Amino acid sequence: MSASPFVLPPVRLLPVGDLARSALDVPLLERALRLARWAAPERAVDVTGELLEPDLVAAAGELGLSAEDPDALGETAQAWAAAVDSGLLALEIEEEAEESAPLGEAAGRAVPGENLDAVAAGEVQDVLDAWLATAESALAEAAAPDLESFHDSGDGELPADRPDWDPEEEADFLDTALANLYTLAALDDGSESVQGAVPLPVLAASLVVPDEMEQPSDAVLEEVTEVMLRLDDHFRLLAPTGLVDYQPLDDALIEDEDDSGLPEPGDDLDPEEISRYGLVRLTPLGLYGLRQLLLDAGASAPVVGDLAGAPGSELLDALSGYPDRLARAEAEGWLADRKPAEAARELLAAARGTDDGAPSRRLMCQQTLTLVGAGAEPALREVLDDRQLGGLARVWLTESGARDVPAPDPEMVYWLTVDTLAAQLAAGDDHELLSELVADLVARHDGFFDAAWRVDHPATADVLEAMGQLHPDRRSAKAARKAAFKARSREAR
Repeated sequence: MSASPFVLPPVRLLPVGDLARSALDVPLLERALRLARWAAPERAVDVTGELLEPDLVAAAGELGLSAEDPDALGETAQAWAAAVDSGLLALEIEEEAEESAPLGEAAGRAVPGENLDAVAAGEVQDVLDAWLATAESALAEAAAPDLESFHDSGDGELPADRPDWDPEEEADFLDTALANLYTLAALDDGSESVQGAVPLPVLAASLVVPDEMEQPSDAVLEEVTEVMLRLDDHFRLLAPTGLVDYQPLDDALIEDEDDSGLPEPGDDLDPEEISRYGLVRLTPLGLYGLRQLLLDAGASAPVVGDLAGAPGSELLDALSGYPDRLARAEAEGWLADRKPAEAARELLAAARGTDDGAPSRRLMCQQTLTLVGAGAEPALREVLDDRQLGGLARVWLTESGARDVPAPDPEMVYWLTVDTLAAQLAAGDDHELLSELVADLVARHDGFFDAAWRVDHPATADVLEAMGQLHPDRRSAKAARKAAFKARSREAR
């Protein structure tokens, strides 16, 4: 994959042993392994490393493919190439033949590769490395033009449907599509997908529709349809690699000239209708493999469980960017081998600070502490008088049913309110939900803005300014903006 600046959301991965067993069942790797065994001790190849035609036909038979199937020899050649790319086979081409031997004539031999025995024995990392090599080869092939169509055209031009085919541009397009699919898989909570799969229009739209565009124009919808067709071609080729499970775009939609190939925004389609537009999901093996490729390309792609041994400060910084369900799983893993009181003390110490990220750390601390048992109570009582931590400590103690929890003074209440809002604003929480929260806060506290601008918190002015934008009532919004001005004036003194 091409270099990537992405910081990707965390994912859950299956144990490597399970992934290796899945890899051995992938059609492309399974066929490559069978051909590598069949080729021993050696098979003649031409100068490009391809089997000679009689052996290619025999290899197809070895794979159980019928000679009458027009795709049989192509699938066999693909499996042979996968065996070479994954190190299951090694090529030895004669030096004299490299410059003069014509295609299709013997110029060397294929012998068992250095990876064959380890993969055949099921060595976990060797199996995964071999599978990933076959997947990378298939990705490169998917981005290349259809050379068979190129030659069949007879005029030396690329196929009519893609006269401007640029392999490098196509590779970048496919890389971006797979990175977006990875992100959608990481963020999937089951509400936007059909049985965990991403509808092809959704993936295509992620590549085309600008984030700020609420209603796509006809031109944009037409471009989304074109992208869907390109993705359909790619995913059909990638399905045998084990990277993706793919239910192709219904050919009837393509053939129907009255159908745009894309459901209109807002259309209420049932799962069967959605599936006609194509459904794609990364397999667990594909999630693992694509993450490896993204890491190689320079992306940051964390895995749930990576932070189990990390300091509390690193955990809290990371959790602020995690989806809720994965943040909980990561926090549970971090807490698993720590005593409650020790864990609470480390988290509370990490939550202190006046830097821009401190409110988010405190919010993550508060949420992580909900997972800690009663053994953490002594650590929470130790910070009751701490201006930054006393409020969240009282919340935890009260919710845990602790006795004799001192009531917070008004200043602490307002400080905690500003701190929590600062964290939620930094997280980019849903605008509508934040608007409702702001309205509720103001309604529950008489003279909220008269008191809030005095709060000695680094984010006070920014929070009040944001409340002025979020509050649905014009009068309250104006009061918030006025309070923000007062807070900034106080800071400037």
